[in-house]
Amino acid sequence: MTPSFSSPAAMLLAAGRGERMRPLTDHTPKPLLPVQGRALLDWHIAALLRDGVAQVLINTAWLGAHIAQHLDATWRGSPLQLRYSHEQDDFGHALETAGGIARALPQLPPVFWLAAGDVFVPDFVFDPAAHAAFAASDDLAHLWLVPNPAHHPQGDFGLAAGRALNLPADSSMPRYTYSTIGLFKAALFSAPWCALAPGNPTGQAAPLAPLLRRAMDAGRVGASLYTGRWTDVGTPQRWAELQQ
Repeated sequence: MTPSFSSPAAMLLAAGRGERMRPLTDHTPKPLLPVQGRALLDWHIAALLRDGVAQVLINTAWLGAHIAQHLDATWRGSPLQLRYSHEQDDFGHALETAGGIARALPQLPPVFWLAAGDVFVPDFVFDPAAHAAFAASDDLAHLWLVPNPAHHPQGDFGLAAGRALNLPADSSMPRYTYSTIGLFKAALFSAPWCALAPGNPTGQAAPLAPLLRRAMDAGRVGASLYTGRWTDVGTPQRWAELQQ
């Protein structure tokens, strides 16, 4: 049965192994690593609740039971309504971003927030007005881009007049880095944008970028530049720097 949604919903991506973070992630899933006294996932959830998003789905794979145990204990008694998509339990492996979203779609509304559980972005606002404007538009996604960090100087996508651009390799236009935060429509994860079967019943792994690039080429991806605090917690050094 398809769940009902009385408020905006979000999906937080928490299925990665965190290979570059080992040995920190050998016994702790990366989204539960503490930053300034709070697990990375808890920073997102606190912001979502503050901004009126109480229905949150988490996908898991590596040490998924740890994530569910932590969140269920930490947020017990709060307005938070948690759902899970346990990819390791269902298929024995993580499904990558598009595969994981497609698998989780039966538990999500037609429009939802998306954020990776391993980025630190404490000041981001999950703006209800942005959600409403996106829902009323013809766009399939709206991405928040950030200035390129030192570890990703080439960036991901172009940005012009509020549109995300799939720039050709020889373009001289600046590229920006996808923050891993966005608004998405379930329609992006169906034909012609995505070849996965509804609900991804066979557990196919699939990346998100090819879907986004197809939709960008059709003019159906918006974008905003975010200049607040943002860190991709991808290495022990970056994690340690955040504790200072």
